[in-house]
Amino acid sequence: MEFIANKGKKVEIEVDGEIYLRHAIKTKFVSQGDNYLDLFRKYVYPIYEKGDIISSSEKIIALCQNRVVRREDIKIGFWAKFLAKFACQKNRGGYGVGMAINMQYAINKVGLCKVLVASVLSGMTKLFGIKGMFYQIVGQEVAGLDGFYDGEWEEYRDIGIEIPENSKAVCNEIKDKLGISCMIVDCNDFGQEILGKSEDIQLTENNLKALIKDNPAGQGKQQTPFILIRKQQKSM
Repeated sequence: MEFIANKGKKVEIEVDGEIYLRHAIKTKFVSQGDNYLDLFRKYVYPIYEKGDIISSSEKIIALCQNRVVRREDIKIGFWAKFLAKFACQKNRGGYGVGMAINMQYAINKVGLCKVLVASVLSGMTKLFGIKGMFYQIVGQEVAGLDGFYDGEWEEYRDIGIEIPENSKAVCNEIKDKLGISCMIVDCNDFGQEILGKSEDIQLTENNLKALIKDNPAGQGKQQTPFILIRKQQKSM
């Protein structure tokens, strides 16, 4: 098969002395309530080979699981508006708690007390060049929220997409039912998180992050939530 990379990305990447090829798999626009097994079956299964690893965007798995919060259901209070003024407008993955609605989500999710502590410690540690303390304290649920903006997709203006539920179990289900080894990732141009992987994958978490360190799925309207990763065989 011909391996195709998104604009500005490369097909080949070297990790731990090995060369891997990455192919960006284009899909339809994934909507809330779609079935992720059907998506894997339609777009991944026809080109998958044993030994491949599929990197899946966490966003589409979450949409399939209906892990969505709506703007109309989040009532923004005083503390969210106040604290958002002192937060960075963006986190490593996009729009963060610098938006009052995202700050209110954080308060709803982990409580005002924890958000206040995180805000104070974040402000103090930034004086010493330490970033990201707020999200370390409030946790992955808050850090992984996506949406409430229409920079690329108008459909995301009034919804927030949470991280998937039980990503490891989802990966194992995909492996058991379709024979596809996969990992679910929260990946962007600023960093990578492996939220779950099927149990058969032997690579370390650091190596898996390195395979997608340049965010081969892209950040815009590429519609390539799946990246097929194949180890290049050494010629004799």
